[in-house]
Amino acid sequence: MEYTSMTREQLQAERQAVEKEFEALKAKGLKLDMSRGKPGKAQLDLVSDMLTVITSPEDCVVDGVDVRNYGELTGLPCAKRYFAEILGCRAEECFIGGNASLTLMYDTIAKAYTHGLLHSEKPWAKLDIVKFLCPSPGYDRHFKVSQSFGMELITIPMTETGPDMDAVEEAVKDPAVKGMWCVPKYSNPEGIIYSDETIDRIAHLKPAAPDFLLMWDNAYCIHEFDGDFVPFLDIISLCREAGNPDMVFEYASTSKVTFPGAGISVMASSVDNIKYMTDLLSIQTISYDKVNQLRHVRYLKDKAHTLELMKKHAAIMKPKFDAVVSALEEKIAPLGIASWKRPKGGYFVSVDTMDGLAKRTLALCKEAGIVMTGAGATFPYGVDPRDRNIRIAPSLPPVEELQVAIDVFCTCLKLAALEKLLG
Repeated sequence: MEYTSMTREQLQAERQAVEKEFEALKAKGLKLDMSRGKPGKAQLDLVSDMLTVITSPEDCVVDGVDVRNYGELTGLPCAKRYFAEILGCRAEECFIGGNASLTLMYDTIAKAYTHGLLHSEKPWAKLDIVKFLCPSPGYDRHFKVSQSFGMELITIPMTETGPDMDAVEEAVKDPAVKGMWCVPKYSNPEGIIYSDETIDRIAHLKPAAPDFLLMWDNAYCIHEFDGDFVPFLDIISLCREAGNPDMVFEYASTSKVTFPGAGISVMASSVDNIKYMTDLLSIQTISYDKVNQLRHVRYLKDKAHTLELMKKHAAIMKPKFDAVVSALEEKIAPLGIASWKRPKGGYFVSVDTMDGLAKRTLALCKEAGIVMTGAGATFPYGVDPRDRNIRIAPSLPPVEELQVAIDVFCTCLKLAALEKLLG
């Protein structure tokens, strides 16, 4: 029975029962973590044989390059070819970085501030105001990068097909709007795949700012855990064909394919953009870890081989997501106090509670020993205007621990709802 259909006496009785359940869970002294999309131990063990693919000095030479030495700032040619096949772009459009694509994203924004981009009239630091579009719910680290540079963050509502493009097209008429964050496939946290129409409208944007920066974080481009691989459009080619060849920078990494702490990343853009950024980065560093680049190429081989590996990851991930969604459907759906999406890829389950419940629910979870992403994190400035969105990251705990954690979450959500309804 839905809570909103209960009498006050029924709600009070239910609250007493849920409070008793909550106290019993607290007494267990749990310490479980669902705060970040970290691969679990089984996934790390799955790829640990990658550590032995380079075993001798002779293994360290590829394409005439000794990977142990300086040089090749933009990355090994074989690594560029690998990511070009994954993303559908061209090898010369790829720049290979270290373990974190976030570092490349930060560098792009930082260079826009200190030096300006290819089509900037002046560095952004010399502008009175810089605005950035933030489709929300979205990725908190994106928003924090923009906020750290003093940008004005503008919330763009997310729809079932991606960002609200009417709102985007209206917003970019303002020359102070300098860019937009996007996670086009299995968006963080809702697991939405941008529709072809949405992507086409994005590629054809006509921003007033000549240096408008489309930050295309394709973090989950091969991360299905339920069903076959879903192909995606090459945003770099689309922007070029739409007359916006230098508008987009695309990012991806192997963080959730191999080792998050020791992977490789890619920044892909127009050849002119890559040259411009390389000239700036050449002052900052001599080269990234080419030994690791070669290790990854030798281990992952190509797109087809990588997708086979991702099926093994999926076999580990799917039971975890099934456990979360099944618990929500069994324990929360009949009560009418929250809604959620059943994702088929990515790393998160996004739950929207009744308005005003997210902070209280997560405070109760913390009290019961469950660590989760903070309420409001999926919105600019960490403020969810309706205090309702909660991001669940099921990937790290083993299934047995996850089942306990999601039971605690459901109990906390029920208790928060009852407290609100009873005033």
